[in-house]
Amino acid sequence: MASSLHNLLNKIIKTGTLTVRGSGGEQRYGGGGGRAVTIRFVDEAAERELVNDPQLKLGELYMDGRLRVEEGDIYEFLALIKDNTLREGLTFGMILRGVARMVASQFRNRVPVNHNRRNVAHHYDLDERLFSLFLDEDWQYSCAYFNPPGVSLDEAQIAKKRHIVAKLLAEPGQRALEIGSGWGGMAMYLAESSGVDVTGITLSTEQLKISRERAAKRGLANSVRFELQDYYYLPPRKYDRIVSVGMFEHVGRLNYRKFFNKVNDVLADDGVMVLHSIGQPYPAIYNNPWIEKYIFPGGYIPSIAEMMPAVERAGLLVSDIEILPMHYAYTLRHWRERFMANKEKAAAIYDERFVRMWEFYLAGSEMAFTHENFFIFQMQIVKKRTSVPDNRNYIYEREAELKAFEQRRVPLDRIAV
Repeated sequence: MASSLHNLLNKIIKTGTLTVRGSGGEQRYGGGGGRAVTIRFVDEAAERELVNDPQLKLGELYMDGRLRVEEGDIYEFLALIKDNTLREGLTFGMILRGVARMVASQFRNRVPVNHNRRNVAHHYDLDERLFSLFLDEDWQYSCAYFNPPGVSLDEAQIAKKRHIVAKLLAEPGQRALEIGSGWGGMAMYLAESSGVDVTGITLSTEQLKISRERAAKRGLANSVRFELQDYYYLPPRKYDRIVSVGMFEHVGRLNYRKFFNKVNDVLADDGVMVLHSIGQPYPAIYNNPWIEKYIFPGGYIPSIAEMMPAVERAGLLVSDIEILPMHYAYTLRHWRERFMANKEKAAAIYDERFVRMWEFYLAGSEMAFTHENFFIFQMQIVKKRTSVPDNRNYIYEREAELKAFEQRRVPLDRIAV
């Protein structure tokens, strides 16, 4: 085993047991008492590469099959590392590389070029069959709401839509805008449950195609429409309700002012918006390089503190914030288990390397919520305090009404792929 890797693991692994098989035979690290994981390095060069740039190379080595998990799985391995103190293993080279990434990130954030459509296409225009392997029947690709605890993924995704629509206080005849409409499930639920005319916008051509097909199939073409549209270039039309779920992570921190200024432009004076997003407990100095390169180029997880000034400067008011600390961890666990149960089908669509990449993405994302204090926030935004009641009872009362609607409605057809 490369001596640099041996020294690094000796410094890091204090809790749990990590067994490493590689060029120098088998080595064991840690004092026990926690997780037990065994990994294998296929070649000695992989050991050196990991030490030189663990943030990027861990994912790449796993994707390429040069690092294999032989006992446990990749989530358990990532969690074992996070169970310990990573700062003990920091080297001068790692710090220097981090500074370089911070500088590069600051430069990219200040280049006035709109790559939104290209970045969205990188992830959301993947083969639609892939998403059918692990999402719920409505293809909700955002955090579910496990209320009550222990419900199925499908039930939790319905509960998420119910919870958000209850906060919108939507009424028949109103006009609603969904910024980042995905595969159309939220827009259709809002229209069917509340009698609202909905416009959904997306930058994904694949999502646009499927959303339009679904709306037509459900007879909603007159009340739900989907457009290939960047929020920044929305025409000056007022909406009574605005909802955005799982899209704000793609806005970018230097665009928060633009985003909320646009919300202020298109939200009616007595309107209500609900913004559902991943949050982190502190501003990040740069994105995880593996996620940036392979999964979400241009994405950024906000902290509430760094986005609030943009809300306030746009002349908007926050009327409610709810934190859902663990619900995305539960969602991602369901997705990962479903995906791995269908990994042969995923490999047939792409290849084994893609399967390992997607598994690493789902496992790493889950670990962010179990070990790094990431969370989901739902922020209710208004222009006037009187636009919403002064207590939260209305949310639960409206949820009861929506649940009664769900029991009457025709069950969703599974999306055909």
